[in-house]
Amino acid sequence: MTLTRRDALGLAAGTVAFLTFGGKLAFAAAEETAAAISAFTGGKEPATGKITLDAPEIAENGNTVPVGVTVESPMTADDHVVSVMILAEGNPNPQVATFNFTLMSGTAEAKTRIRLAKTQNVVAIAKMSDGSTYIDKKEVKVTIGGCGG
Repeated sequence: MTLTRRDALGLAAGTVAFLTFGGKLAFAAAEETAAAISAFTGGKEPATGKITLDAPEIAENGNTVPVGVTVESPMTADDHVVSVMILAEGNPNPQVATFNFTLMSGTAEAKTRIRLAKTQNVVAIAKMSDGSTYIDKKEVKVTIGGCGG
């Protein structure tokens, strides 16, 4: 196999990019995810329940993984969901999306598509009007990575 000049330049650029990160791929560390959760929850430990994360067990293509969140709430002035954050623990930047809700939302649910670099945990955290927080987590197995994987 013969490399063209263009192929060689692309290979060299990829090598430089790889070496720039100290020979390691740039994926989020568990500490980054924990820090993002702590910042979102105000340092409180989120409880389980009330929030449901809908994500596939296996994603054939990490470029477009459908996820959804639903939070049980009457959405009244005294008891409503303020926001929901979705994180992907193994992505270069773990914070994938944040959804903000108001009383006019009616229900606290959202759907989107995210990119996943590799098999990893997807985490959803809900922040309620009383300051309480709830968490749900699912592992999604990715067969073809979506962030350069």
